[in-house]
Amino acid sequence: MASGGSASDASTAKVRVRFAPSPTGYLHVGGARTALYNWLFARHENGVFILRIEDTDPERSTDESVAGILEAMRWLGLDWDEGPEVGGAFGPYRQAERLDLYREHARRLLDAGKAYYCVCTPEELEARRKAALAASLSLKYDGRCRGRGSRPSAPEGAAVRLLVQGAGVVEIADLVHGPIRFEDAEPDDFILLRSDGMPTYNFAVVVDDVLMRITHVIRGDDHISNTPRQVKLYEALDLPVPRFAHIPMILGPDRSRLSKRHGAMGVMAYQQMGYLPEAMVNYLARLGWSHGDQEIFTQEELIGHFTLEKVGRTPAVFDPVKLEWLNGQYIKRAVPDRLAGLLKPFWEASGVSREGLDRRGDAWLQAVAGLFQERARTLSELASSSQFVFEGKSERDEAAVRKILTQEAKDRVRALLQEIETLPSFTAADLESLFRTRAASLGLKLVDLAQPFRIALSGKTVSPPIFPMMELMGWNLVRRRVEEALKEDG
Repeated sequence: MASGGSASDASTAKVRVRFAPSPTGYLHVGGARTALYNWLFARHENGVFILRIEDTDPERSTDESVAGILEAMRWLGLDWDEGPEVGGAFGPYRQAERLDLYREHARRLLDAGKAYYCVCTPEELEARRKAALAASLSLKYDGRCRGRGSRPSAPEGAAVRLLVQGAGVVEIADLVHGPIRFEDAEPDDFILLRSDGMPTYNFAVVVDDVLMRITHVIRGDDHISNTPRQVKLYEALDLPVPRFAHIPMILGPDRSRLSKRHGAMGVMAYQQMGYLPEAMVNYLARLGWSHGDQEIFTQEELIGHFTLEKVGRTPAVFDPVKLEWLNGQYIKRAVPDRLAGLLKPFWEASGVSREGLDRRGDAWLQAVAGLFQERARTLSELASSSQFVFEGKSERDEAAVRKILTQEAKDRVRALLQEIETLPSFTAADLESLFRTRAASLGLKLVDLAQPFRIALSGKTVSPPIFPMMELMGWNLVRRRVEEALKEDG
């Protein structure tokens, strides 16, 4: 019987974990959560977090995907602690640069009689598989090349297979699911090196985890089926088995496997939609892990509270509405100077010119961000809702304009414009005083004057408090916006 827990000395070693994505596309939500759980566990345990790119499939791996993964990791703030030095910083380990190490370990197993050369062609293996399937027999490799041994030089076109010794049971003490037992009545001599010399996934993973002294393998539970083979490889190499923690998958709101239709886009797509990285980290951490009823965590709190024991065993459900709410909470808490810097590309995307941004200056932009941040759920929404405070054409809710700006309301707005022009100063306090006095003289509530003026000014029914907003915009722009609205609507 093999064990993935008690037989290892990993529990007494310094914690070392890794995140090992394949560069075949963007870093998706599930991968980002796996990376985060590894990072939080390492930081909580004062351990080491390693980033390893598993790029041994040259047909599917791309440098563009590698760059995208690194960009997403950095955006989320998931820094790694080791790797080859690149420009004074750690780059990730890349399996494509470690091929000699895999071949060296395959040679060690061959020399020890624990592996052998296999010259069965893919066509032969497929024919046998079909025959076994038709006869309702085992589809595992039949071991016919076992007698070829481990001759010093590989036969032409040969692969290397592990010589799996005897049937048995593999058990692991999974740190999320608890004990998991794998029945193994029929051993399967699986391939370590393909005929082209490239390592298989399971072999490269184990060699890397051995050389990087990984103590805990934290990964998605879609990898549970790989565990028995990997345990057998550790045994063949006479090395301790790390602890395993398999994280349940993420489901969409309809409880089917998470896909693009649920919002399962690349992590950086959320940046482009106006999500803050700390909101994304908070949401991903809570997607299967909990600490009481607390919903909002600082990074320090996540590190302090995170343990694998609190990771749930059942699949988590991705809820875009909750993510958006959480992002809004972080926008409310953001300091205006940082917020204004993040907003600049979103303001440009909403139609504000770069010259317009530069002309206003950082202090004014920060004031705008501070005024509008209370109601926004994303940076994109904040930029769109505040676009009218800039020079240039602004978006308007035409249905709301027609409904609220009645002829009577327009007459009152025109009268207010004339009175505003006579004010000694254009401040929020003076404006509010004028509106209140005017409303009282007409026997109206303040809102009966302020709301038509708001819709004329902003083109929207909802905005920050109107008087500070007017002061921020300045009299010239306020007058122009309102006069244009009144002219356009008769």
